[in-house]
Amino acid sequence: MSPRLTTALTDLVGIEHPIVQTGMGWVSGPRLTAATSNAGGLGILASATMTYEELEAAVAKTKAATDKPFGVNIRADASDAAQRIDLLIRENVKVASFALAPRKELIAKLKDHGIVVIPSIGAAKHAVKVASWGADAVIVQGGEGGGHTGPVATTLLLPSVLDAVDIPVVAAGGFFDGRGLAAALAYGAAGVAMGTRFLLTSDSAVPDSVKQEYLRRGLQDTTVSLKVDGMPHRVLNTDLVDSLERGSYAKGLVAAARNAAKFKAMTGMKWSTLVKDGIAMKRASDRTWQQIIMAANTPMLLKAGLVEGNTDAGVLASGQVVGMLDDLPSCRELIDRIVAEAVERIDAVAALRGQAQAPRSAASRT
Repeated sequence: MSPRLTTALTDLVGIEHPIVQTGMGWVSGPRLTAATSNAGGLGILASATMTYEELEAAVAKTKAATDKPFGVNIRADASDAAQRIDLLIRENVKVASFALAPRKELIAKLKDHGIVVIPSIGAAKHAVKVASWGADAVIVQGGEGGGHTGPVATTLLLPSVLDAVDIPVVAAGGFFDGRGLAAALAYGAAGVAMGTRFLLTSDSAVPDSVKQEYLRRGLQDTTVSLKVDGMPHRVLNTDLVDSLERGSYAKGLVAAARNAAKFKAMTGMKWSTLVKDGIAMKRASDRTWQQIIMAANTPMLLKAGLVEGNTDAGVLASGQVVGMLDDLPSCRELIDRIVAEAVERIDAVAALRGQAQAPRSAASRT
C-alpha cells in the first residue's frame, strides 16, 4: 500500500491524501478533477468560465468518472451564484470553494446541506472573517502562486493565518513536491493546494504545445501584471504580456471592452447579466470601475492560451514553481510521489530528534 498522511483536511473532506487541485479556469474540467479525486486528492471543478448549463454538464460528467469526493469553485459575486449553489446541493457535491468570500447566508445554506465550504483567502483578517461566518477550512495562497495573487510570500502568510484561526488551513503558492507538503504540515497546515503542478500533468486537457511552453521556462520567467485585468496576476512572460505592460490603460480598457463582447457571444449572456456581475463584483471587493471593466480580459485571454493553444494571443497563468517542473506525470503518479517524498522527509526529521535525544539519555545514566 502507498503511504498515507491523515490530517484535518483528509478527515473533513473524506479524501486519502492532503492534496488539493485548485479550480483553474479553462483547465480544471471534469477530466482533471476526476483524475485528481481518483488518485486520492481533492479535485475542484472551475466554474467561473462555465455557463450554468456547462457547469451542470461538467458536474454530471465528473460524477460519472469518479465516486470520490470532489469540489466546485464558484464566484461568490456571480449573478447566478445562488442557482449554482442549488445545483451543488442537488448533486451532493462534497466541497464548495470560493475565490472571493461568500456571503454568510450562502455558507449557512451550504453547511445546512452537508457541503464543506472552503474559501480562498489572501490575508489573516479575511480568514478570521470567513471562519466567523462558518467556513469549514480556508486555502491561503502566497505570492508565489499563479493567477490572481498577493504580495506576501507563503512562508509568512501561512503562519499568520494559522495563528489567526482554528479551522484547517490549506497552503498554496510554491508547492510542487513532497518536500513542500512536509514543510506545510510542519508549519501546521492541513495540506497543500497546487495549480501549475496539476496543469502540467498528462490528465490536464491543456494542449501539449502549451505544456511544453511551460516546461521550458525558468524561475524568473513569470510576471505579476496589473495590465491583464487590473488586479495582480502572475503569468508567464510572453510577448503579449510584454506588450500589455508597455501599453496604456486606455488601450487596455478598449481591449477589455472587445473581450467582454467576445465573452458575451461565447456564453450567450445578456449585456444586463454582465452589468449585474460587474456591479456585484464591485460590491464584493474594493476594485475600481476600471478594474471591473478590465476583468473581462481574463476569461478570453486565458482561453486563447490554455484552450486554443495560441500563446501569441493568449495569457498563461503560472506560479513561480514552473521553473522547477520538467515532467508531465499522471495525477496518480504525481500524488503518490508527493506523499511518498513527504513521508520520507517527515521520517528524516523525526530521526534527527532521536539523534538529539541520545546524548542526553546517556548523560542521565552517569
